Amino acid sequence: MRTPVTIRTIPDPRFVMTSLLVAFFLVLQPMLDQARAARPESFADLVESHGATVVNIYTTQTVKAPTLPQFNFKGSPHELPELFERFFGNPHTAPNGKPRTQKRTSLGSGVLVSVDGYILTNNHVIENADEIHVRFADHKEFEAKIIGRDKMTDIALIKIDTEERLPFVKFGNSEKLRVGDWVVAIGNPFGFEQTVTAGIVSGMGRTLGNGAYDNFIQTDASINPGNSGGPLFDLDGKMVGINTAIYSRSGGNIGIGFAIPVNMVKNVMDQLLEHGQVTRGWLGVRIQTVNQDIAAQFGLDRPYGALVGQVDKDSPADKAGIRQGDIIIRFKDKEISEMTMLPTMVAQTPVGEKAKVTVFRKGKEKNLTVTIGKLKEESDLSQAVEEETASLGMTVQELTPELAESLQLGQATGVLVSNVESGSPAAMAGLRRGDLITELNQQEVSDLDSFSALLSQAKEADRILLLVQRGAQSRYVVLKTN
Repeated sequence: MRTPVTIRTIPDPRFVMTSLLVAFFLVLQPMLDQARAARPESFADLVESHGATVVNIYTTQTVKAPTLPQFNFKGSPHELPELFERFFGNPHTAPNGKPRTQKRTSLGSGVLVSVDGYILTNNHVIENADEIHVRFADHKEFEAKIIGRDKMTDIALIKIDTEERLPFVKFGNSEKLRVGDWVVAIGNPFGFEQTVTAGIVSGMGRTLGNGAYDNFIQTDASINPGNSGGPLFDLDGKMVGINTAIYSRSGGNIGIGFAIPVNMVKNVMDQLLEHGQVTRGWLGVRIQTVNQDIAAQFGLDRPYGALVGQVDKDSPADKAGIRQGDIIIRFKDKEISEMTMLPTMVAQTPVGEKAKVTVFRKGKEKNLTVTIGKLKEESDLSQAVEEETASLGMTVQELTPELAESLQLGQATGVLVSNVESGSPAAMAGLRRGDLITELNQQEVSDLDSFSALLSQAKEADRILLLVQRGAQSRYVVLKTN
């Protein structure tokens, strides 16, 4: 019996190459042609028509100068100061007897948004500045004044006075941006004026841990220090964002930059222009991310929405019937695909407006109507609380999610003791920096607002009972106010 023999035919290499070339021209070539058609040949027209709207901003700030060096001198203790001051002056004061100071300069970018000289930039570019100067592409310079600024979104509005009619940008719609869209950034990185970079939208809705209103556009268009406050354009020449941050271990660009969406910018700008400050809507809930495990436990078909971990008493949410354990899946008929969307959407809703909120509760959707309240800004509230606690010899601050995570406090609520003065009533009661105050006179302290209200009610009392959490332990302490 003969063993079967398998014969394999080896294709002619020339036939293989011919087949590949045919496949390339019939299939791949049209795809490449389409990709080339979608990619602009040049951004020069866009830059030429809109570059003049971008300005260079430089500020000066007076800061305390570092103390001059001290020397270990073994001679008479009275000889060194006299000798030192003869040549260098007093190390702590200037010749006029006032504390030594120095000028600090910072650079940034801005964009013209009106014909009469209103300019948008980042708050961190002009914060604490003594003087703000604006330089145009044609090297004309103006001094600017602050119209308003918003630390929470890092947006500021400034203005220059000029009789000249100025070019200005048109606003786009950041909600229509898609990952992969082309964008162009213009700014002044490292002081190099009118620098142009291009890239694509790398991501949307990014959070950087800066606060409740993080909602950034991520782009690989090169952004560096000095680009802050400059515009991000789409290919129609409309501004779709304000460049504000980079992700970098070295301080330079590595292809990950972030811009504030223009829809948020416009909302803040309009309020700064009209009122000089921003008023935000308030719902009154503590929320957390819905992951796959939580979605499965609550019976959701997929992870989305914002899980309500706590409802503030007498808040708009409480009055509307929102409960702990509800998952808010839609706000004003718009789906909450990410938990971080909800704070921004609520904040941009006018105070007093009735908004439809859809929650997922015990396997069913339920529609509720909430009347949006006014959010009390943390900075104003902190100042009020600081005045109330000054006589007690301590300062407290809001417990943010970032602080709770770093201190391993989990879902705890309350206010954090940030400082205790030696010999004060707070120190005598045994309070320490890092303590978490969770109750005041046996009433729950959920945040600075509730702490301030309870402290005001108890200010006439001789003693205040506090429940304090320190690490894993909780204990009661009595503060003597008199």
